[in-house]
Amino acid sequence: MLIKKYFTLFLFTSLFLSAGVENLTLNEAMKKLDTNNLELKISRFNEQMKAYDAIAAKGHNYGKLDLSVAGLRSNDAGNVFGFKLQSREATFGDFGFAEFNPSNPNILDVQPQALNYPEARNHYQTKLSYMLPIYTGGKLTEYGRITEAMQRMSQYDTQKLLNEKVFQTKKAFYDISLVENYIVNLTKIIKNIDRLETIVKSMKTEGYAQEIDMLEVQSRKSEALSMYNQAKLNKDLAYQFLSFLLDEEISSIVKESDMAAMPKIHGAQLEANNLDIQKALLGLEVTKMALNVEQSNYLPTVGAFGEYGSADNELWNEFSDKEAYTVGIQLTWNIFNGGIDDANLEKAKVNYMKVEHQVSLAKSGIALKVKKLETEILSRNADIKSNQKQLEFAKKVYENYQTRYKEGIVSISDVLIKQSKQLEVLLQLLTLKNERNTKIFELNSILNQGKNNA
Repeated sequence: MLIKKYFTLFLFTSLFLSAGVENLTLNEAMKKLDTNNLELKISRFNEQMKAYDAIAAKGHNYGKLDLSVAGLRSNDAGNVFGFKLQSREATFGDFGFAEFNPSNPNILDVQPQALNYPEARNHYQTKLSYMLPIYTGGKLTEYGRITEAMQRMSQYDTQKLLNEKVFQTKKAFYDISLVENYIVNLTKIIKNIDRLETIVKSMKTEGYAQEIDMLEVQSRKSEALSMYNQAKLNKDLAYQFLSFLLDEEISSIVKESDMAAMPKIHGAQLEANNLDIQKALLGLEVTKMALNVEQSNYLPTVGAFGEYGSADNELWNEFSDKEAYTVGIQLTWNIFNGGIDDANLEKAKVNYMKVEHQVSLAKSGIALKVKKLETEILSRNADIKSNQKQLEFAKKVYENYQTRYKEGIVSISDVLIKQSKQLEVLLQLLTLKNERNTKIFELNSILNQGKNNA
């Protein structure tokens, strides 16, 4: 009994933990999307990396300071003598003066033992080195601006991805709402078929209907049930996709109207808000910066450097007594490189002109796409209005034929044909509403109207 009790408790807890979010509203879904969606998280990581690239690019303006500590040991004559010089400890004895004998007629041929075969010596050198670019012809400034622009580009990419995910989330919400309404209507139709089946059974008992009539009704009911099951599967799939987008299990939503609201279109705001146009304009700025970089190759570069350190055969021994410094400045100016700079500059100019045309193309292309979507939405509105009237008419015709069948005026085939027409119009209406909503959400993404879009 104790084991059964714990098993029941475990099963209940598991079911509770695995239960998804219930009655999720679209506004709540938008908040979850912004914080939970994995693709958006990855895109924001890319933004952060671009921000660090911009910081790193600016850092080159402040130069570079290095600290180096070297520990060496050598008995190489050149090294040992150099070590002593750096340590400020060289003596005349290191030149072999102890072996100098003025009376020796071959004094110039004497090889000093102390100079050529010194004892091994330790050498420790500590040095601070600082290099600073003073003038680079504008290269560093332009590189800094380019990395900042690429950071903004990554922000546009994230916003565009967010718009795409908003599009998908809204579509999932409205798809679920549409399918649920469709399921409700299918349920009513199936009930009507059930009533028709009851009528046929009754009429068959009284000898006014045949077995083939019953088979026809059952066949139509099977067809309607198949459509009903397919609709439920589509709803489940939409819930799975919504759960994937929000990275959280969603069990049910608060239904939206099956017709999404048409956004307001302002021509002046389109160019200011559309992300493709903004990215194209930013790309034009970047190509201008790249052109400036190529022009800077014709200018000199000036840099300064300084070193400060100390050396001894013991680490940091008598540091201040043996300190040394070096400072300097250097100018470099390329005079000739075989026309490479000329070719690169002309290429940058052509690229700038190309991007200028791409900006114009983006503006006209987006305007055309918005107009096309607007026209298609208005067309779908008219089709939906027409289909709604057709559905009402098909429903009344079916009810009329059902009554006429009871009276023996029409055959069961005639009734089912009218009922089939009702199903056909219902499915067509669902398709039209789905297409209309999809185009509205696509239009919202293009317009990029901030909170209105989300």
